[in-house]
Amino acid sequence: MIFHVVPLDDWLRVPERPYAPPTLAEDGFVHCSPDESTALAVADSFYRDAVGPLMVLLIDEDALDSPVRWEPPAGTPPPGTAPAVLFPHVYGRINRTAVAGMLEVERDAEGRALSLKLWS
Repeated sequence: MIFHVVPLDDWLRVPERPYAPPTLAEDGFVHCSPDESTALAVADSFYRDAVGPLMVLLIDEDALDSPVRWEPPAGTPPPGTAPAVLFPHVYGRINRTAVAGMLEVERDAEGRALSLKLWS
């Protein structure tokens, strides 16, 4: 399982099509994380100003239609991330059938990511 942080509104925007965040066009891949703790660090570092619910997609790497490459982070990894961590980068859209579930990021009043919980 790999993990992708996304505002819920972005995930729900076009539900009948594969998911393609803006970073796919900008960077050539979809940024993902290797585990829950790294996804939480990403949420805390990059999504404090996100409006509405913030989610973590649980993606079955083997069910993806697009290739995945495990690579060093582009730039400095978020605080709390192991120094040698490799990040899964999905080189294409995320087919929705590969998403096995979602976790919601619980945040404090300042938007800091505190924990992950099952989303229903």
